[in-house]
Order: sequence, then structure tokens, then C-alpha cells
Amino acid sequence: MNEDLILELQGITKIFPGVKALNGVQFKLRRGEVHALMGENGAGKSTFIKVITGVFPPEEGRIFLDGKEVKFKGTRDSLAAGIAAVYQHPTTYPDLSVTENIFMGHQIMKGPMMDWRTMHKKAAELLGRLNANFDPREEMGTLSVAQQQMVEIAKALSTNARIIILDEPTAALTANESKELYRIVKQLRDEGVSIIFISHRMEDMYELADRVTVFRDAQYIGTYDVNAITTADLIKAMVGREIKDMFPKPKVDIGSEVLRIENLSRVGFFKDVNIDVRAGEIVGLTGLVGAGRTEVVEAVCGITRPSEGAVYLNGEKLNIRRPIDAMKAGIVLLPEDRQKEGLIMSWGLGRNVTLPIQDELAKAGFNDEARERIIARDQLEAVDTKAVSIFDPATSLSGGNQQKVVVAKSLSQTGTKVIIMDEPTKGVDVGAKAEIYAIMGDLALQGYAIIMISSEMPEILGMSDRIFVMCGGRVTGCLDRSEATQEKILHLAMKEDMASGGEAADNADGGKEDGAV
Repeated sequence: MNEDLILELQGITKIFPGVKALNGVQFKLRRGEVHALMGENGAGKSTFIKVITGVFPPEEGRIFLDGKEVKFKGTRDSLAAGIAAVYQHPTTYPDLSVTENIFMGHQIMKGPMMDWRTMHKKAAELLGRLNANFDPREEMGTLSVAQQQMVEIAKALSTNARIIILDEPTAALTANESKELYRIVKQLRDEGVSIIFISHRMEDMYELADRVTVFRDAQYIGTYDVNAITTADLIKAMVGREIKDMFPKPKVDIGSEVLRIENLSRVGFFKDVNIDVRAGEIVGLTGLVGAGRTEVVEAVCGITRPSEGAVYLNGEKLNIRRPIDAMKAGIVLLPEDRQKEGLIMSWGLGRNVTLPIQDELAKAGFNDEARERIIARDQLEAVDTKAVSIFDPATSLSGGNQQKVVVAKSLSQTGTKVIIMDEPTKGVDVGAKAEIYAIMGDLALQGYAIIMISSEMPEILGMSDRIFVMCGGRVTGCLDRSEATQEKILHLAMKEDMASGGEAADNADGGKEDGAV
């Protein structure tokens, strides 16, 4: 084994009943390297992590650490060997302090008692190493997601981890938070820590990784130098086919105005917002942290109440007091958090799809299940949802297919005219992103008016006919597709003269934090 390698896996196979989750995969990690691991959902990445961390023993294959073969009987063995994982959703105890979370399972003892003074001191040292600006005595549940991830990294460092696995760490972070995470990862790399970085985001890989390994369908596809592989070739390796057009924006004859948001304001959140969208048009809505994008569409859809302004549909002023009013008018919102707000995860796909029309399916107090199944099957097929049965729970699907179910749900009711998509490709793999973009294009061809809120510059530029940019709770500009550039969008997103005035700028992030360009 190459002495430069700290970790090597050879021919790892893991089998669950009826499923080969890993099929002879290999992986090599160098000392002080950031190594990206990429692949579509279901490629085997999560199982691979659990093999490395001792959760699952492999049926076949060998694991070498520092050139010596090891066999982990459990997670304690891998921790003792210097391997730690930080997962996408931090596995923390919200009611306990930061210190308690860092030292959970390996508390420092002084005789029969826990040595709180030493633990608080060491926790502060670990957080200081990461430039964290919060006290280790703070309650974990009061921290942001980014701060909780810092605690998880500090916990890994408290075990003297030499290898840290980061699983989709930027999925729930804003752009500024992601930059801070990048800084921490580079710092750890420079200190000699080896890092396996799992992500769907190309920008993460290009920013951090030296090499990238691709898994597809539980198999090892290849390992590449990041600087030597093109994005197109990497995508082809991940999905097994060439995606010729990542943003399949069809040519659509834009119709007349469908939705107009006129001088809409909500004290403390946004002010004098004017946005319009026409039939067959995809309007992008973007901005930096606290811009107020989500808050605007929540007011349009009756989730919150605006203090001023009006919403017009086909020229007629609407009186929207509750979400059901917006739905009946033909305005539907696909929320940013599909698992918490878009789906009932334990329900079957069919029942999720028909949830908005349950009153229509009721006959004399009984549900018309035959008609429900037909509607659900037709809508799921229309968006090419990959599932065995409409009775499968939403939990059984990948992120991309869950998003398709949310789209199918929005189309199940008749009379839908406006579809608002809040971060429609958040947390989905590159192949599913292309499929969702294709669905958006098909919806535009059918004449739906679409508003797409997005923090991802490539999809804003690639899919929008027009782009509205917000800063500090105000719309600072609108760009046509032909003139839009990343520089122009960022200029409008940081337009200080608009952001500095008015009450909206003081609290534009409201109760829910936006994403960031």
C-alpha cells in the first residue's frame, strides 16, 4: 500500500435483503487530502460511510488504515481508530449544552464525577480552533444549523479524529455559511486532517477537493483529479449518460399577464414589492440572505398577511386570507422544505398527491378510492416519478422523486394557473436536477405561470425568462434573460442604497431564513 495513503478500501460489498447496496467498491484517501465522493441518490454513498464508521460490516472486502488491515466491530472501533462522521442533519441533543454535545459518549471524568471545568475549557478551545463565536455553555437548540455543524466538527476533533467524513454539509447552509465551512475544511486539511466530502454541489467539489471518486448504482466508477475532469464528463460518470443540456429551457410563446404583485408590503419583512409573471413564463426570484423572497410568496399564498398592497390574478384583485384561498384561486406553492412542509412523509405517494382534492373525492362521507388512484397514478406518471407503487411511503423515495411528488400534488387540483417553486432543486442530485428543470419547461409549455425562487446562480440564469432581484426586503431590479449576468445579479443583490432605507431592511429575514446567491 502506498505510504501516502491513510485509508484504503478494496472490493467492499454490502448486501441487504434483496439489495446489493455496495458492489465491490474501492476508495483511497491520502493524508491531508480533501477527497470528494459524488453520485446520485442511491449510488451507495450512505452505506459506504456506515461501513467506514463501523455501523455495517461488509460481506466482502478489506479496509486498510495506515497500511494495516482493520476490521471494525462497531462505531467505537472506528472512533478509536480516528474516524468520525458529521452528517447532513446534525445528530445533536437540543436541550443539552454545547459542551455536553461535544463530549457525549466520552466525557472527561474526575473520579466518579464529570469534570465540567475541564470539559468547558476544552470545548471552548475546540470552538476557538474553528473560530466559533458562541459559548460552550449555550443550549444546543438555540444554535443555527451552521453552528450545530461546527459543534459536530468540534466533537469529531475532541476524539482526535484524523479522518472526518462530511455528509452533504452545505445542503442546509446559506452561501455565507458555506464559505465559513469551506474555511474550516481548508484549515483542517492544512493541519493534516484527511477529509471525505460528500456533496451534490459541483461548487463544493471545485472549491475544496483535490480528487473526486464517483459511485453509480452501488459500484465504483472512477477516481479523477478535479482539475483534469470536465463538468460534463463528471456528470456523465455520475448518471451513466450524457446530459447535453443541463437547463432544457424550451422556447415558449409568452402569453398575457397571469399574476401581478403590486406594492406588497409586510412591516419588518418586505416593502413595496412589485412582481408580475405571464402565462408560459418562468420568473426567477433571487437575492442574498435576508432578502425577503420566501416571505413575499408566503404573503401571496395566504400563509402570512401583508400590511399593504394587492395581488391580482388575470387582472382581478384577490382577497387571500388563508392558503386555501390561494389554492382555490389557482396559486400553489411548492415549499423549500419538501419533507416538513410539502409532504406527509409516512403517507403513500397517491394520498400525498390527492391531498388538496380530498373534499372533491368524498362521496356521502366516503372516499372515492378508485378515482383517487387514477388521478394519483396519472399525475405521478406525468412527472416521471420513479416508484414501485402509489402506496409506497414518501420516505422511500430519493430527494428528486420526492420533489416530483410535490409537483404532482400541485397539479392534482383543476384550475391551477400559477406555480411558485421555492428552491426546487435543493438537496437533489445532478440527474434529478436536470429532470426537474425539464418538468418546469413542460409546465411552461402548457401555459402555467411559474415563479422560481433560487439561491443557485446557474439555474436562475439557465431557466428564467426574467429575473427579479431582492435586497433588504425590496426589489432592486429586473433583468431580461438576454441581459442577465452573474455580475449584474450580484450588483442588484447588494444594492446598498435600497437596502439601507426603510423598516424592511432591519428585519428582512423574518422568522425564516432565506437562502443566498
